Amino acid sequence: MRRKIQTSYSVPALDKGLDILEALAAAQTPQSLTEIAKTLKRSPSELFRMLNTLEKRAYISRDVVSDRYRLTLKLYELAHTHSPVDQLLRAATQPMRELAESIRESCHLSVLSRHMLVVIAQEESPEPVRLSVEVGYRVQPLNTASGRVLVAFLEPQEQQYFLAGDATYAEMTSSEKKALQRELEQIRANGHLMTLSTRRTGYDIACIVGNAQIGVTAALAVPVIPGGTNAGREKQLVAAVKKCAQQITASLGITQFPEG
Repeated sequence: MRRKIQTSYSVPALDKGLDILEALAAAQTPQSLTEIAKTLKRSPSELFRMLNTLEKRAYISRDVVSDRYRLTLKLYELAHTHSPVDQLLRAATQPMRELAESIRESCHLSVLSRHMLVVIAQEESPEPVRLSVEVGYRVQPLNTASGRVLVAFLEPQEQQYFLAGDATYAEMTSSEKKALQRELEQIRANGHLMTLSTRRTGYDIACIVGNAQIGVTAALAVPVIPGGTNAGREKQLVAAVKKCAQQITASLGITQFPEG
């Protein structure tokens, strides 16, 4: 049998250019050539030509007075030539398929669309008796595990704005609102929610996908079928669901939102 040999190829010039872009993205203010070189632990002469190329290609710009560099919006423009939902779907297909196969439960992916939760993808369990959630299904977010996970990861001002316009939240009593806030804080710390379903018997598990700090999030959820293979061992599924969520996030090329 012929053994497949994996070879790691290095492209120093590309690495250098990407290092510069990442350094400028992480900096709070425009950076001089000397400052960039110090950050990257390289000599200024080593970076000068690369900075010149990136400037010519409009990925960075240089202030003629201060001689400092900053990122332009070109990377932002490139990132937005493709719909985030399309990218989520491409990144999620294989990991979700593998998750459904391994845990023998269906799973689905949802996003917030204004004040509704919308299911954008689903993978069915291979079991003959299974739960299914239709793609395109819309529901009030706070009535679902997925919705609560997504609301929990909204930035503070955005979360306040969302709750102020949410019909379910408006009908809650003061004590229920306080309990919800505590739950949202706990979800944000854990990165997931496992709870009794509000629409049937059994449990729902939902994990965050993406990074709220850059505005790309989804919820990966598994509705555990009552009386099925995993009845009584729902907690053991959380690790598998979180791993799948992390795989989707990694496939998107972004950093997982930090837990805790």
